[in-house]
Amino acid sequence: MTAYTNTSSASRPATRGVLYVHSAPSALTPHVEWAVGGVLGVSVSLDWTPQPAQVGTYRAELSWTGGVGSAAAVASALKGWKHLRFEITEEPTSGSEGARYSYTPELGVFHAVTGLHGDIMIPEDRLKAAVVKAALGDTTMLVEIDKLLGKQWDDELETFRHAGDGAPVRWLHQVV
Repeated sequence: MTAYTNTSSASRPATRGVLYVHSAPSALTPHVEWAVGGVLGVSVSLDWTPQPAQVGTYRAELSWTGGVGSAAAVASALKGWKHLRFEITEEPTSGSEGARYSYTPELGVFHAVTGLHGDIMIPEDRLKAAVVKAALGDTTMLVEIDKLLGKQWDDELETFRHAGDGAPVRWLHQVV
């Protein structure tokens, strides 16, 4: 386990999370490392393993520690990259909610606020809007709940998640 120090984020509360790169072509892997390292302020070298769910792609996992908002910054740095699929989580702190970001080239970014145990927390105004849409007959409540929970992203990423079972996880620590 390697420890990294980044004094520029010392004023932000510390949190931690996990980045799951579900699939990336080999030519993209150094760019992913560079982008993630740039956001976290440390050098990143991931252990890439073949992704059996999609021939010619690789997967990696990175556990990280950094300032609150790091997951959003990593998601912003990686979104829009063709042929890349990833998820990144951020644990809640005493002063912030947790977060989960999922990305696929076809669907773009899904963001959810998460609670202490990783459950998705849906704000009441979004629930009320879903109820109104369903009541007007524009959609069904089930369809709206699926949207709020990111079911499309889960459906697309599930094959890639299972293909990575048992893959090594690399821990990245940053003193903040």
